[in-house]
Amino acid sequence: MWPESVRRWTRRRFSADGPLGLRLTLACAAVFLVAVPFVVLLALVNARWAPLRHLDDVATVDTNTFVLRHRALAGPLRATAYVFHPWVFRVIVLAPAAWLLFRGARRLAAWAAVNVLVAGVLSAGLKMAVGRPRPALLSPIAHAGGASFPSGHALMTVVGTATIVLIVLPVLRGAWRAVAWAAAAVLSVVSGMCRVLLGVHYVSDVVAGWILGVAIVLATTAAFETWRPRMRRDPGRRPPGVSHRCRVL
Repeated sequence: MWPESVRRWTRRRFSADGPLGLRLTLACAAVFLVAVPFVVLLALVNARWAPLRHLDDVATVDTNTFVLRHRALAGPLRATAYVFHPWVFRVIVLAPAAWLLFRGARRLAAWAAVNVLVAGVLSAGLKMAVGRPRPALLSPIAHAGGASFPSGHALMTVVGTATIVLIVLPVLRGAWRAVAWAAAAVLSVVSGMCRVLLGVHYVSDVVAGWILGVAIVLATTAAFETWRPRMRRDPGRRPPGVSHRCRVL
């Protein structure tokens, strides 16, 4: 039998309403588990690990060859550079954030804005720090400026779609929640694949963008849970107002 003091500490720590509740603990663990692969990938890219370089080079040449053989794909692929541009998702996130702020959901609006800010700062900072050149192809389909690692398009697509899904999740019911997450996943995968098919990013750049995007959303969500004040609610009545209905976790 555990002492009563230990049992009380355990209940407080893993209480759903506690400052270090179970969901927050799991969120922090998820951030760690997601961040580890990114750190490993970053280290391998910085070390110019030969097997990873070979995989990136082969994938880049093969996808470029495929697009050159199917010229009809070139136009739509170039269009995706604008459709999935990071600024598109910044606007898609910041517009609802402004509406949430107007409706009084200040913390939720701040969380959405922080996601966009953190993603932009980390993307720019990592590109400068790593300084990885973009793929060099004899017959490129498209051109892009700046460094290659990580993919800003892939990163912001993950952050943008996940943020929107988490905002609207409380008003979705049943299978629509799965549909929303599936749509976010499909958009993120398509965005990253298009960057590789265009020849402006290596596969590892895109994978790093995906992983970092997930880590950002998990980390800011965990931080948001520590900031969100504890609210007592009547279980028999749904409180009015978006600030009470829209919860990230």
